[in-house]
Amino acid sequence: MTPEFARPHRLDQIGVGESRVTVTAEPGERAALAERFDLQAIDALEANYALRREGAGVHATGHLSAKVTQSCVATGDPVPAAVEEDFEILFLPEGGETGDEIELSADECDTAFFTGGAIDLGEAAAETLALALDPFPRSPRAAQALKDAGVISEEEAGPFGALAGLRDMLGKQ
Repeated sequence: MTPEFARPHRLDQIGVGESRVTVTAEPGERAALAERFDLQAIDALEANYALRREGAGVHATGHLSAKVTQSCVATGDPVPAAVEEDFEILFLPEGGETGDEIELSADECDTAFFTGGAIDLGEAAAETLALALDPFPRSPRAAQALKDAGVISEEEAGPFGALAGLRDMLGKQ
């Protein structure tokens, strides 16, 4: 299956030092990604990469910029958002030996695997976007819609919320 936003970058195009690459999603690609990520729209998506060879892999740092419209979790209303996300990705050959031992801490960078002689910078940008999205977007009407549906707030659900309810019950006696 070909990703919606495929931007293969050949490994032989990455020189000895750092190379810079920018990928920008076209309207059809953004529409397909919006469907994939269950978004109302993606109005802009661009990623700037600084690429450096590291043994058999590629170390990428960069910045992703996107303008998206999500659906409110409570009302379904459109919730526009700007995504600005710095990233660090280590591309490694799928199932192969890297030749060099690479140690990473859990928070150091993400790892992506590739086969053949190219890495997919578009798919890496799409995955970075998906991870940066607000998992529970809320519109201005969300609080009232949740209240109307009987959902209580965190403050009401906490230990002091229960005491407040007891206080109110005792006050009525």
